[in-house]
Amino acid sequence: MNELNRYGWNEMLNQLKQESIHRALSHGRVTIVHRTCYEVISGDGLFQCELTGSMMYGKSASELPCVGDWVIFQSFDDDKGIIVDMLPRQRTMYRKKNGTVSDKQAIAAYVDKAFIVQSLDDNFNVRRAERFIAQILEEDIEPVFVLNKADLDFNRQRIDEAIKHLTRQIPVFITSIRQPQTILRLRESITEGETVVFVGSSGVGKSSLVNALCEKPMLVTSNISQSTGKGRHTSTRREMILMDGSGVLIDTPGVREFGLTIDNPDSLAEMLEISDYAEACRFSDCKHIDEPGCAVLEAVDSGLLDHKVYESFLKLRREAWHFSVSEHEKRKKDKSFSRLVDEMKKQKGSF
Repeated sequence: MNELNRYGWNEMLNQLKQESIHRALSHGRVTIVHRTCYEVISGDGLFQCELTGSMMYGKSASELPCVGDWVIFQSFDDDKGIIVDMLPRQRTMYRKKNGTVSDKQAIAAYVDKAFIVQSLDDNFNVRRAERFIAQILEEDIEPVFVLNKADLDFNRQRIDEAIKHLTRQIPVFITSIRQPQTILRLRESITEGETVVFVGSSGVGKSSLVNALCEKPMLVTSNISQSTGKGRHTSTRREMILMDGSGVLIDTPGVREFGLTIDNPDSLAEMLEISDYAEACRFSDCKHIDEPGCAVLEAVDSGLLDHKVYESFLKLRREAWHFSVSEHEKRKKDKSFSRLVDEMKKQKGSF
């Protein structure tokens, strides 16, 4: 098999490349992003690449290449190149950039599955998992919930009860690098040519899981902290790893906050099983807050719908709606500015 096929290259991507004016040049996939340098794997090996000025200054931060992107580059020397174009992104995982209202950050592109990793200690937080799942489904990526460090003492009944609404929607794995059979089951869920991104908080064991899946140390990990009993954060960058005879893994640094960049807040209803009850509401445009005849509120009152799940739905919907409105206003301002620049150019040309 061609080396790039193992990284996910296929005929569909080849067709996209043929639409570029740079189609005669080399292509490859971004494996690591440094500040201004990109490591790109191609059919001719690994290249250290930089961006053309037009790409660097002509695109917003979220549009610049990220790990997983397929790029076209002009090579020079034996292992250096200049990225001149990107193939259109698909299945890209984003998050809202910290400290902004509507700016977003690309985490990884051309992702097939996202492993949402939490550890079975104080890190376990089903509300945080719902947030990740909502964003992942928005980009047509398959979410997988991985509960790691199963060798720790934990209340299995409490965990099962907390995630029962998720287990009906997505695959859930309980893993430990000290229990090889749990790693084997997770490895079997990854197919050749498939790209899997690992997301979650610091110290949950994402890098250790990657190493266990690859059956050899590929990423640096830290020992357990003696003072807190938790793993220390190690990953400082997003990095792509090729599994022998299987798929592609992307490890990511731990995140403390994960803001939504969802354009369609109503999509949350299906993910949290709200839509199962919403169909029976008296009004088709029911917001499920205080309307008469709301079947969702009736389900909450009767205990059929977990009140915490309902509260999570309202919170995520409110956040998604706020981002959607802010993004819309930002686009309007960008269009207005572009029109102003065009008018100034026309006026300048008339003199």
